[in-house]
Amino acid sequence: MELDSLYQEVILDHYKHPLHKNLSADFSAQVHHVNPSCGDEITLNVMIKNGLVENVTWEGVGCSISQASTSIAADLMIGKSLEQALTTVDSFSKLMSSKGTEAGDEEVLEDGVALAGVSKFPARIKCALLGWMAFKDAALQSKV
Repeated sequence: MELDSLYQEVILDHYKHPLHKNLSADFSAQVHHVNPSCGDEITLNVMIKNGLVENVTWEGVGCSISQASTSIAADLMIGKSLEQALTTVDSFSKLMSSKGTEAGDEEVLEDGVALAGVSKFPARIKCALLGWMAFKDAALQSKV
């Protein structure tokens, strides 16, 4: 099986069976982000206590890339320290700005590396980053 085909399957699996997609009523911050270029929307709740990401839940509508990417991001953040989580967001942002020249660190991004090919398509990068930027925004709000 080709790597691209495997990555497509990972993306489709997260799209069809999203992780943590059901907003929790218990949160330390909530944000709503919209990608104005395509209309994708994400509402994301985070629970951060004592510097640890205890929970990330979300609801959203949009393309398979934004929805799968948010599923991957939410799953990756839970259980990490806030510092580790923000480092992971930075790593994904760097991957998305690579224009296809980087594959991403699977140790850090896990299923997130499946989205590496998106970085070749400028119009889709915002879709992939939507949930990650929502997490970063919510994490910074919860620190206040």
